[in-house]
Amino acid sequence: MLIGLVGKPSVGKSTFFKAATLAEVEIASYPFTTIKANHGVGYVKVDCIDKEFKTKCNPNHGFCINSHRFVPVDLMDVAGLVQGASEGKGLGNKFLDDLRQADIFIHIVDASGTTDAGGKQTSGYDPCNDVIFLEDELNKWFNNIMIKVWKSFARKAESENINFSEAVAKQFSGLKVKEDDVKQVLLKLNFTKKPSQWTAQEVMRFSSELRKYSKPMIIAANKCDIGDASRNIKKMQDRFPDYMIYPCSADSELALREASKVGIIDYVPGEDNFKIIGKVNDKQKAALDKIQTAVMNAYGGTGVQEVLNMAVFEFLKYVAIFPASSSKLADSKGNILPDCFLLPPGSTALDFAYFLHTDFGKNFIRAIDARTKKALGKSYELKNRDALEIVTK
Repeated sequence: MLIGLVGKPSVGKSTFFKAATLAEVEIASYPFTTIKANHGVGYVKVDCIDKEFKTKCNPNHGFCINSHRFVPVDLMDVAGLVQGASEGKGLGNKFLDDLRQADIFIHIVDASGTTDAGGKQTSGYDPCNDVIFLEDELNKWFNNIMIKVWKSFARKAESENINFSEAVAKQFSGLKVKEDDVKQVLLKLNFTKKPSQWTAQEVMRFSSELRKYSKPMIIAANKCDIGDASRNIKKMQDRFPDYMIYPCSADSELALREASKVGIIDYVPGEDNFKIIGKVNDKQKAALDKIQTAVMNAYGGTGVQEVLNMAVFEFLKYVAIFPASSSKLADSKGNILPDCFLLPPGSTALDFAYFLHTDFGKNFIRAIDARTKKALGKSYELKNRDALEIVTK
């Protein structure tokens, strides 16, 4: 999967990206710091199963801290979006083209109200405006792609008696539209006319709904500890009840991760506290104390890790699966529980076998639950944190 970080310029997208990945990216308080999309590896947090087996894991990918397993996911930070991007303004065309392959958007909003619509410094700005404009630009982007071919595409699908949901998913596969998404939207809208007879307004409604289903969005209310952020977050939550709006401080998360990296603090991303274990000067101590009080105590954490986990597990509903045997937890190199993989919802034991290796899928006999030693058939639907062994012929 690919998680896309979106938003207007100067709201903290690149800071969020760097905090989540510790990648070296340019961060500055002026519009369009990011010109080309930054790709990096972030991590979702899963309770590791090593504690259940009374052992300690050695991850091949990601890392594990105190039985908290961090599993890699792909993140993309794109150039800031401005009003009119769907018409090519700003870096609009480039921005939107980069987003085609994203499975979910995290909209980084400056909850403090200290950046205007163009990303310039101001005060008293209403971040609700940003939620409205970004939604509008994304919907227009989807509609612009669809409206160009809609009449001819719809007539062809109807004349050839093709399954319409399947046809839409195939026609717009470049946007990662799924057949089930189309079915859900058609059911919701319940248009009575044939698609080829839809008005431009009806195509727009269909496009907008399809965008929401195929590319869901979480709002990360960034800079939660600055200015009017607390009041603005409440305002956004009241005005947009259908959105997940989560407070976060990317600056604080980045500071904590970098301090942890050099051994100043003991910190597990996503936790609501940290412990100073190294030498700090008065300035560093004051900064850390402020993060603990204004962010960790006030909001239960910085929000960065929580937002990533919500994107993967609550919205996309992926499941984390550990390849494991009840009798052998190590690989051929002696690494214990070296792997943890993320699979899409509805995946089966057979899907997992194919995911591991094509030969495992072709020669699948059964899966075995490492905890219970129970045999599972190929149609068994995977559950989060399953520990499975694949038996082949």
